[in-house]
Amino acid sequence: MSVQPPAAPHRVSIADIEIPFWRLVVIMIKWMFAAIPAAIIFSIIVTLITLAFWGTVIGLVGGLNIPGVKM
Repeated sequence: MSVQPPAAPHRVSIADIEIPFWRLVVIMIKWMFAAIPAAIIFSIIVTLITLAFWGTVIGLVGGLNIPGVKM
């Protein structure tokens, strides 16, 4: 059994990709439908972070007993 050294990597360059127009439209529609749940999940995460931030701020301000500010 002989061990051969690994071959040098070959560089590959892609010059052109031919995609029919309607196939490209179908791909973009799939991306659109995939983006809807991602946007919903992202907005839920942002809402939770915002609520946690403002809850902390209001909790800190409420504990300061600032004259003229009622909590």
